[in-house]
Amino acid sequence: MASLKEIKDRINTINGTLKITSAMKMVATSKLRKAQNAIGNLVPYQRQIHHILSDLLSSEIDTEGDVYAAVRPLKKVAIVAFASNSSLCGAFNSNAVRHFSEAVEKYRKAGLSDRDIIVFPVGRKMADGAKKMGFDSAEDYSRLADKPAYDDAVAFARKLMDMFTSNEVDKIELVYTHCKSTSTQIPVNETYLPVSLDSSLYEHEEHHGVSNFIIEPDAGSVLETLLPKVLFLKIYTVLLDANAAEHAARLMAMQLATDNGNQLLDEIRIQYNKQRQQEITNELQDIIGGSL
Repeated sequence: MASLKEIKDRINTINGTLKITSAMKMVATSKLRKAQNAIGNLVPYQRQIHHILSDLLSSEIDTEGDVYAAVRPLKKVAIVAFASNSSLCGAFNSNAVRHFSEAVEKYRKAGLSDRDIIVFPVGRKMADGAKKMGFDSAEDYSRLADKPAYDDAVAFARKLMDMFTSNEVDKIELVYTHCKSTSTQIPVNETYLPVSLDSSLYEHEEHHGVSNFIIEPDAGSVLETLLPKVLFLKIYTVLLDANAAEHAARLMAMQLATDNGNQLLDEIRIQYNKQRQQEITNELQDIIGGSL
């Protein structure tokens, strides 16, 4: 049986851990709110640009020559996989790495070798997971996971777009975790390039704007300018979404750790009080026994 001093030490240790988990929960809550605000501010612009794109696509523009929509036989593929730079966020990183490995296995079964799969890991945990699978990253993209910035997203998107247009890869896939709510994060696989120019993809968007646009100089030129902006925006949106999912997962993990710590602390305090009462009883018995 542990002594009272040992039980006190355990109580102090748990109290110290609870201070850490509570502080990390507060930080995660603040960062999650900031990421959600950034996404919320981006949504109106994203919807409007999709409405414009939908109207352009529905006007029967000849897009056969568009370099970003070219569908080629799949010989090389690039996978952009997102995770976090740090741990203490529950199963977020392990689930992200497993989701990435499933995407890799899909292409292996399709006949591609590991040399035909180029990996862009965003986040140190994803880079470590990809390295264990035999994939090395030529550049460090950890900054994108911690502090998503539009300029960095544009630079990264341009690199991916240049790889596709120069025929270095035939397809680019995004593998990330979508933040549906604070308690729910959903793994997502999306094809980034080639971009689909099917207007039906945008029909589900609620349209409040005017669709009868006057287009200058012509719809084809506007679409040529608009598509890169949509691709830039997509990378930035995914970065914000994955970042929000990380903070939501960390918030839930720290909340669970705090709850478990408080429960354990209550149990140890009960044990301490019982043992202390027993020692007092024993001392009283010794005193009474000695006086008789």
